[in-house]
Amino acid sequence: MSTPKDLRYSEEHEWVKVEGESVRIGITHFAQSELGDIVFVELPEVGDEISADEPFGSVESVKTVSELYAPISGKVVEVNEDLNDSPEYVNESPYEKAWMIVVEPTDAGEVDKLMTAEQYEEMTKED
Repeated sequence: MSTPKDLRYSEEHEWVKVEGESVRIGITHFAQSELGDIVFVELPEVGDEISADEPFGSVESVKTVSELYAPISGKVVEVNEDLNDSPEYVNESPYEKAWMIVVEPTDAGEVDKLMTAEQYEEMTKED
């Protein structure tokens, strides 16, 4: 399983990519492989505020429904509308096509508290 080195990771299996003043968020390859085939993704609206460690949406697979937990706090400025029609992108391309939201962080320092790729790989080895 690949874990991109330029991303940060939460204990809830979300990834974060810093892009200037905003951050792009999705779920990891590990998370989608544990969930199985994704059939529906529910995401917040542009303008919504999300809070670190609180649910911001959900993914439904053939096996279960799992909440998505915000790795950081901030305001949603973009939502990946492609996932409405193509939720399978989460399985096919979790780091490229299946990003979920873009957020303007309330506190950019929250990103630094997330795990590095090496730390995330170590955590998922134990599962």
